[in-house]
Amino acid sequence: MKTQLDIVFLGLSLSSSWGNGHATTFRGLLRGLNELGHRVTFLERDVPWYAHHRDLRDPDFCTLRYYDTVDELRRSYDRELQRADIVVVGSFVPEGISVIDSLSSLCTGRFCFYDIDTPVTLAKLAQNDCDYLVRRQVPYFDCYFSFAGGPTLERLKSEFGARRAEPLYCSVDPKRHHRVETAIRWDLGYLGTYSADRQQALETLLIEPARRLPKRRFVVAGSQYPSDIVWPDNVERIDHLPPAEHAAFYSSQRYTLNLTRASMIAAGWSPSVRLFEAAACATPIISDRWPGLDSFFPRSAIETAGRVEDVLAIMEGKSDRARLDTARQAQAIVLAEHTGAARAREFISALRQPNQARPVLDRDVESAA
Repeated sequence: MKTQLDIVFLGLSLSSSWGNGHATTFRGLLRGLNELGHRVTFLERDVPWYAHHRDLRDPDFCTLRYYDTVDELRRSYDRELQRADIVVVGSFVPEGISVIDSLSSLCTGRFCFYDIDTPVTLAKLAQNDCDYLVRRQVPYFDCYFSFAGGPTLERLKSEFGARRAEPLYCSVDPKRHHRVETAIRWDLGYLGTYSADRQQALETLLIEPARRLPKRRFVVAGSQYPSDIVWPDNVERIDHLPPAEHAAFYSSQRYTLNLTRASMIAAGWSPSVRLFEAAACATPIISDRWPGLDSFFPRSAIETAGRVEDVLAIMEGKSDRARLDTARQAQAIVLAEHTGAARAREFISALRQPNQARPVLDRDVESAA
């Protein structure tokens, strides 16, 4: 494989972080690949809900292009996709099944899948209810990159037929996620789009503590929360927080809360991008508990909670010195191991390994006949 690579990504969104965590993940990885000297193109389906909320229109680390249909994707980018050294399709790409079928025989370089939602994807595949990937397509990929590590990687191979499965966790850009000198506005905050399977944890670990500590200040930032949620008076709501404001947001909190979707707790080894962002900003973290968390942060670098009482004990019982010592340890870990540049090196290293032969696709057999 040559030194400078042409890499094409097809993902849910790079241009808009509204209502999704994919954009932040792609931005960190692609910026890291650019810093390593690779040429990167991102192809995004042009949909109105992201078009109306774009917070990155002209990235300086890649070429960003749009398409309207799968047919237009082939017409407009056929040559670029065919010549690319690496083509990566991401999870939740609109009409992803058709995109994968269309590109799998076109690509002459490495053809990969980047699953930013692995536990969700595997649950959908098991129920034949996934609209961006089907089970028969998993072996098409030279490498299946997964947001979840640990036992999930073996499951991808043994149960779903992946030829290679590698972890490719989220990352942060230290130039954008760092401590900002600002006053503390909130004692505990949370940043995340509404998710039904996280809401009970938010109730337990932030909303109820806010009720019990009426003199403390809390904040929840994120879109799509139902209008019938009753927020205590001391919980501030921010509907959407652009990535450019994340560092100041985290730096304004005494503690920040990390919550994980139920499927990712079950899978384990699935850190969220918000977890790494907060750590990079040296903000002390209170996280829910899940298998594999200690493989990213030792107990001395993070607080964990499962009950209201856990949160109250942390907020009321920790000295500022202990709180900041914990945050500095987490920050050092993230800056050493979880930046976009580190993730880009892992991505390229995985793809420089010898490749297994691709299986003959069902439609190739039909075409030959």
